[in-house]
Amino acid sequence: MPTLIHQLFLETVKNNPDALALVHKKQVWNYNQFNHLVVEQAHALAGLNLKPQQRVAIFLPKQIETVSSFFATTMAGGVFVPVNPVLKAPQVIHILQDCNVQILITSKSRLQGLVEYLPDCTDLHSIILVDDNVPPELKLETIQIIPWQDYLSHANQTKKLPVIIDADMAAILYTSGSTGKPKGVVLSHQNIILGAKSVAEYLSITHDDRLLAVLPFSFDYGLNQLTSSLLQGASCVLLDYLLPRDVIKALVNQKITGFAAVPPLWAQLSQLEWPESINEHLRYMTNSGGKMPLTILEKIRQNASKADFFLMYGLTEAFRSTYLPPDQLQKRPNSMGKAIPNAEIMVVREDGSSCSPHEPGELVHRGALVALGYWNDPEKTAKRFKPTPGQLQGLPLPEIAVWSGDTVTVDEDGYFYFVGRKDDMIKTSGYRVSQTEIEEVIYASGLVKEVVALGIEHETLGQAILLVVSVESESGYNSQGLINLCKNQLPNYMVPAKIEVLPSLPKNPNGKIDRTLLTKQFADIFK
Repeated sequence: MPTLIHQLFLETVKNNPDALALVHKKQVWNYNQFNHLVVEQAHALAGLNLKPQQRVAIFLPKQIETVSSFFATTMAGGVFVPVNPVLKAPQVIHILQDCNVQILITSKSRLQGLVEYLPDCTDLHSIILVDDNVPPELKLETIQIIPWQDYLSHANQTKKLPVIIDADMAAILYTSGSTGKPKGVVLSHQNIILGAKSVAEYLSITHDDRLLAVLPFSFDYGLNQLTSSLLQGASCVLLDYLLPRDVIKALVNQKITGFAAVPPLWAQLSQLEWPESINEHLRYMTNSGGKMPLTILEKIRQNASKADFFLMYGLTEAFRSTYLPPDQLQKRPNSMGKAIPNAEIMVVREDGSSCSPHEPGELVHRGALVALGYWNDPEKTAKRFKPTPGQLQGLPLPEIAVWSGDTVTVDEDGYFYFVGRKDDMIKTSGYRVSQTEIEEVIYASGLVKEVVALGIEHETLGQAILLVVSVESESGYNSQGLINLCKNQLPNYMVPAKIEVLPSLPKNPNGKIDRTLLTKQFADIFK
């Protein structure tokens, strides 16, 4: 059993080096070739003087260099930071600044959108491009820009790579918090390795599987699919799709056996015709990132009748937490499932005592998958990462669990059911979105007097984002201008689906905008 991320695939390299590891478009890499690239990159990072535990951000779509950069970074002793490729420049710069990124791996096209902001990233000293040359206009005074082949030429095979243990930081994944900018969830090597092992166990992934990766690697669900595949010596097909039909084509052409998606994509796929040949190879499908509408689930199961379907629930702070075995779908269609292997899931009252069956309480996850906390944010860490309830009082150092903020119930058989969230996070398209982050962008524009962003129930998105605003003068208000602002400043999944204008926004007794009242007022707007 490997203990470090870059050891995930070494057993396959040793025993079956020619096995197919990764596929991207027309490129195919076997395990031996992939391992060679990882080692070469690791020594190149060492040649750039990457220090132990320093952060390396990867801002790229899914391609071979994206994946190899993750593992090369940890082999060189660093910490990889996957940046969602759909993010706009302000969100990318926030991540680079927040965790003091020293090296950025990206492309010419993506770098062009960041150039004007990069002088504010004072820790960044090197940018590596996956392209072969650097246009003259991309020169920066304090940051060296290195094309790919020049980067690999920095490989210093004589420089000893640092000693790493499984408790060391390995990655930082950024996820929206209930207030303000996204926060970085710090993951250890042990977190990621054991997460891969746990998921691979209950999905029964083997070296014969071919998994289709369509989810972003900045999303714990997407990253876990990649690591589970490599751990088991399976093949992982990388896909950034334009249309849902591209996903169907990939399932067929690549003879995919395992596929993971989120509810909005499942909703789109349910509207398409699936070739009967998919039933010859598709073994399982999974959903996480939001509740799966039963009507959509039934359509998908009809299209791939021989594949098992796993409903799952997870936290970035602990990867997966629960899964529903396929044989329980008919009996418990509304259940989140039971605890995944190597995790204990509890339902507790506010005082930490255990809830009775069917009594609503907060979901608490304990075990080796619990992350190390939020990067450079002890206050938010203390609110979410707290001592495990019910542990022995004699322990000199308390065990820390993740308190999810989600209200759930559990039945007598250990199956969990989602009730709601304790905070104001919006869950849309598989993403957790901060209301405050959207509102800050709107207020900064000066286009409105008051604004509130709400998550309203939506059949396929889970929740859709509704913006409710008041303005100084309706004659001077431009709804399309506000939408365009959001499209320019925010990633697509954070752009409001609709805007409603009121003379003024209602207030509660404390003088704050009454979000609860507005949510009730517009509860049916997307039905």
